[in-house]
Amino acid sequence: MFKTARFEDREFKPLSIAVIAVSDTRTLETDTGGALLKSLLEADGHRCFERQVVRDDIQLIRTAVQNYVAHPDVDVILTTGGTGFSGR
Repeated sequence: MFKTARFEDREFKPLSIAVIAVSDTRTLETDTGGALLKSLLEADGHRCFERQVVRDDIQLIRTAVQNYVAHPDVDVILTTGGTGFSGR
């Protein structure tokens, strides 16, 4: 018989999370999306390893993600932004 594990039965393990906001117009100080993600994950008991804003450029985004993938202290990478429909 198949038995599923319930979340209540598992020990909580906080994650180390990198937050990348993709934007051509925001700075770390004006990035509300990344700031919200950081506060929500910390409120849930996780650690924000680092939060940064990266310009909406495929090479810059790729480099930022690859750097976090290679970092042994990062468990999860969250991205936000980069979805605006505007001309360049």
